[in-house]
Amino acid sequence: MAKKKVVTGVFTKEETNILKKMYPNTSTKEVAKKLNRKPKSVEAKASNLGLKKGSKYLKKVGLRK
Repeated sequence: MAKKKVVTGVFTKEETNILKKMYPNTSTKEVAKKLNRKPKSVEAKASNLGLKKGSKYLKKVGLRK
């Protein structure tokens, strides 16, 4: 089975909306997989948009009490 080619370049409006919905409560790796992008590009775009991981997610992964 052939691998999907990773998307590069500008995020579409649809991708940005998905990122805004998923990023706070989902692992960056999962969001990247959904968008077919590299995790670093997802992190960079999220940072540019001012998105942060939510407290529920951080508690779930053990980074907050």
